[in-house]
Amino acid sequence: MVLDTFHVRDSPVKGASEVRASYTNTISLSVHPYTKRNVRAHYRRLSKHGWTIYVINRVADSPLNISNFVDVTDPELFPAAFVDGRIGGDYAPQHTSDLVRWPLLMKYGGIYTDVGHLQIGDLARMWDVTVGDPATPWDILSYNLGPATHRDLTNYFYAARRNNPLFARAHRLLLALWNADGGKVSTVGMHASPLLKGAPLIGPRFDEETRQKLTDYIIQGYCLTLVMGLVDEEDGWDGPTYSAGHIYALDCHVGSQLIQLYTNWNGTEAFRLLSLSLPAPGETESADQAKAREIVENCLGRSFGFKLAHGFIVQVMGETLGSLWRRHEGSDDVPGTYAHWLRQGMIHWTQDELPERLDFKVIEPYKRGPLLKENQP
Repeated sequence: MVLDTFHVRDSPVKGASEVRASYTNTISLSVHPYTKRNVRAHYRRLSKHGWTIYVINRVADSPLNISNFVDVTDPELFPAAFVDGRIGGDYAPQHTSDLVRWPLLMKYGGIYTDVGHLQIGDLARMWDVTVGDPATPWDILSYNLGPATHRDLTNYFYAARRNNPLFARAHRLLLALWNADGGKVSTVGMHASPLLKGAPLIGPRFDEETRQKLTDYIIQGYCLTLVMGLVDEEDGWDGPTYSAGHIYALDCHVGSQLIQLYTNWNGTEAFRLLSLSLPAPGETESADQAKAREIVENCLGRSFGFKLAHGFIVQVMGETLGSLWRRHEGSDDVPGTYAHWLRQGMIHWTQDELPERLDFKVIEPYKRGPLLKENQP
């Protein structure tokens, strides 16, 4: 089971040389071809700046097994279902991955990103001028789903300094949900926990049942949303003030979902356009080719990344670009196509400017009172 990629600058991880030596064999055995290209693009862009890229897994005897990085038997880090390998439900791999992100980042600092995330902007430079610079106030770099008035960091990309206080509290809340009622083996129904009362359900564009299921699916992100809006005077925690002063949040829609905006979230249309061949020399560009060119040029010029979706969103929205690239092996990298052009741009080109931060203000709290008690009126 692959748990996604973890990036560390000037790696302090014990056995880093052995991990690097096993890198190629590990991803060749366990990762879809199009996500291998995502990981290799990260390596080609970041390794020359001193970054090590780990493709974390739970494969026995692998040097990249998560147990070689953090203590997976520590009940303050992982629920019993993780330790015993009993996490179930339709999205067990995703929820297993969710449970390792914050422990890794709290211990080492660095970047945790889904293998389905395509990096476009200059991540090394972005790190150096935000969370990598101790003179700045920025503890976390991520995308925010929604406007600056909304608190919903996307969990497919986190960059953070070690021992982050927001992640520490959100992880404690997440563990409380997993440990409730004698221990859970899936996230089904977690959205209804009284500990989460106050934060809006994820996905306001959908009906109530879908929002509940979507919140269960992204329960880790929902915990973070609540803690960003939590005021806990006993703990000395003011989430709204912390979030406004210490999070460098990027606009998710332009920053990592621009293809969706051009295709109205139609994955089949995105796949069709990016699979087109560029015009041959002397050939007139068609309307479809012009739209595909506009998508690629704007992604390379305006986006910091692009998130390929594969999980619950496929049930809600239908086929996605990621699910179709997975099904049609190699279709994301056919020479002469717009998809290949996008791939080449990710490796060999970058933007002059870094994306601006959303101007987070201090919002009204979602919850007042202790983190692990019900919301106080």
